[in-house]
Formats: sequence, structure tokens, C-alpha cells
Amino acid sequence: MQDDSGGGSKNKGPRLAVLGSGRGSNFEAIADAIDAGTLEAEIALVISDVAHSRILALAQERGIPAIHIEPGSEKGGRLSDAALKEIVDRLEAASVDLIALAGFMRIVRAPLLTAFPGRILNIHPSLLPKYPGLGAWRQALESGDTETGCTVHLVDAGVDTGKTLAQAKVPILPGDTAETLHARIQEQEHRLYPQVIAETWRAGLGQ
Repeated sequence: MQDDSGGGSKNKGPRLAVLGSGRGSNFEAIADAIDAGTLEAEIALVISDVAHSRILALAQERGIPAIHIEPGSEKGGRLSDAALKEIVDRLEAASVDLIALAGFMRIVRAPLLTAFPGRILNIHPSLLPKYPGLGAWRQALESGDTETGCTVHLVDAGVDTGKTLAQAKVPILPGDTAETLHARIQEQEHRLYPQVIAETWRAGLGQ
């Protein structure tokens, strides 16, 4: 699956970095799409702010470089300046073309945003602009909505406020719980995210 031959090109697809904090299910979906040949890309690096997160273990099992970066003690989900600098340094050293946030529970800001302008993607479990931030599927359920979904968007300095690239809708069914609804949203995330990465690269993002 991996290729150590340097920077990305239109022909061979982007070199990706995946940043995550938890289970890594969207990382798995991206990696599986690459293995299946439906996404032409290479995962060059996985970074987590959580030392023993499952995403790091999954990357290591696949032979993908995976590192923990200490996030620091900033409040409000912010990364310390030192953490941001280390992330940027690692990404640049890995010749990364695109960055996919996959359950990364930290606010992205400069210098990461300025080092990779328009090249950072995120997937969020709601039909943005509704329900940005944490617990989006619970908010949709508690609000009595009949549908929700997921959104892939570019990352900017706000919280889930960047340009929408694609969305997938998920109906809210009678008897749904937060757990059952979240599971169905994740099914759509795993389908949508690799597809949007491929489409945005073909459109010239990150090149």
C-alpha cells in the first residue's frame, strides 16, 4: 500500500496525512479504499494527540508511520504553539499534499492553516451549518429532526465553518438512539470521505 517515492502528482494521487484522536474508523475507510484501488493515494503519516489511541495502533499494524504529539495544556481544545510547530515540521518532512482530519478533537489554527492553506479536510457528523462542534448527532436527535448526515469540508480558523465540499444525508428513524444514529452516519462517512479526497485531488486541490 505504501510508496516511499516522494511528493504527490496528478498521476499517482496525493500523499496524505491523517490526524485523529480516537478509534480511527475514518482512517481505516481511507486506507481500505486505497487498498481496494478506489482511492489513488498514499498515507504518508498518521498523527494523534492521544498517546494510546486506536488510530495509532491501526496505522502501525499497516506499516504506516504513526506518531503521538503532546498537545500541551491549552484550554478549549487548542494545541500548544510547540505542538503546532512539531505537526507542521512532521508534515513538511513527509512531503504531505493533503491533510485529512478524522476525529481529530483539536482546533486547527495557524501555523498549520497557513502552512497548508486550502489543503486540510475534515468530516463532521451533521449537515453543516447545522450542529457544528461536539455531539452533533445527539443534537439532531434531541431536536426532533427527521434527517441528519455528514459533511466533508475544508478547514478554516472557525469550528466546522469551512467551505462544504460534499454531504450525505441520513434519515432519523423511529426508535433511533444516539448510538444507532451515529453508527449509520459513520457508514456514510466511510463511503463519502475517500470519494471526496479523490475528487478534490482531481480538481487540483493540494497541487
